[in-house]
Amino acid sequence: MTRQAACYRKGRVLLAGDAAHVHSPTGGQGLNTGVQDAVNLGWKLAQVVGGTSPDSLLDTYQAERHPVGARVQRTTMALTALSRSDARIDALRETISELLSMDEPRKRFAGMISGLDIHYDLGEGHPLLGRRMPDLDLVTADGPLRVFTLLHGARPVLLNFGEPGGLEVATWADRVRLIHAGYGGEWELPVLGVVAAPVAALVRPDGHVAWVGDGTDAGLSEALTAWFGPPGAA
Repeated sequence: MTRQAACYRKGRVLLAGDAAHVHSPTGGQGLNTGVQDAVNLGWKLAQVVGGTSPDSLLDTYQAERHPVGARVQRTTMALTALSRSDARIDALRETISELLSMDEPRKRFAGMISGLDIHYDLGEGHPLLGRRMPDLDLVTADGPLRVFTLLHGARPVLLNFGEPGGLEVATWADRVRLIHAGYGGEWELPVLGVVAAPVAALVRPDGHVAWVGDGTDAGLSEALTAWFGPPGAA
């Protein structure tokens, strides 16, 4: 059985996990998808309940997660079909196996099954925008830090890889943590491969990038307001 709720939000009712989508366990994607739903929704719900963000922020949960659930269902239906056995399915399975012996199809399939290739549509810009932030080994004034360690507090983080003082978030300091950091390696994203290193990145509590800086603060205040509410007192 494969079913998906037409809408993940109606007023004060929000659906996540198996309440929002059910499908074959083939590929082991159900639990991961449900946890991703909860992490995407949790920080948004907390901000709306806490009064820092408007109710409309909850609409982004439907916009971001419903397409992900639909794709997981399509994938599990395809995998279920491949598990059957007749001459046509056997031929299809052999063809898919040949494709997965190649690097590009294998990377795409691995990114899809793992969920590491999820890309929320946050507009045009750097390839990192809307994607999951890589867990880099950063160099900071306080010593080495992993990106995901900074997310343990469930607060957004603004990573500045440029000159200190180039970005100002004082009026969001009660919500957003500013970290000046360095990273000397290549920026490699699942499926996409190596991309140009950003000068700065605003990372949401769910690990997805909400804004990418190119050396200026253009668009930063708009992104901060959209995702984390209007500015407060400096």
